[in-house]
Amino acid sequence: MKVVETKLPGVKIIELERFEDFRGTYLESYNRELYQKNGIDVDFVQDDFSMSRKHVLRGIHGDAETWKLVSCIEGAFRLVVVNCDKESALFGQWLAVDLSEENCKQVLIPPKHGNAHLVMSERAIFHYKQSTYYNPEGQFTYKWNDERFNIWWPITDPILSQRDDLGKRV
Repeated sequence: MKVVETKLPGVKIIELERFEDFRGTYLESYNRELYQKNGIDVDFVQDDFSMSRKHVLRGIHGDAETWKLVSCIEGAFRLVVVNCDKESALFGQWLAVDLSEENCKQVLIPPKHGNAHLVMSERAIFHYKQSTYYNPEGQFTYKWNDERFNIWWPITDPILSQRDDLGKRV
């Protein structure tokens, strides 16, 4: 396991090791002791999966309390993490990370950061661990193409939910 710091404080890229042989692949996706030894001491309480088809874009969503640990179980997607803390000098700064079942990367996302993902493969499974239970009332949403962020997406006409198209809870 290798932990890589990013330009956004608190956001870390975790590169996992996988074992492959003639039977297939083995990957340990989470080991609390190992994460703690690498400076990640978050108490995760909920796991979620999202399955989507190519060109579906979900987000930008987040809240003020939740840490997330995001990975790709199947397929590939582009993950974008945005600093959404309006009191931060880094508000609006973002980074993109391509996650796939092949590269075995995870991204640790701190509170007050939004995340969005665009499915690049025919189908992808987005997995995330959360440090708090889902609370729809505490969520924030920004449009995927909010001009303040100027995020580059490799697509101009993604498949969006009403919430993501409008940039607000509906």
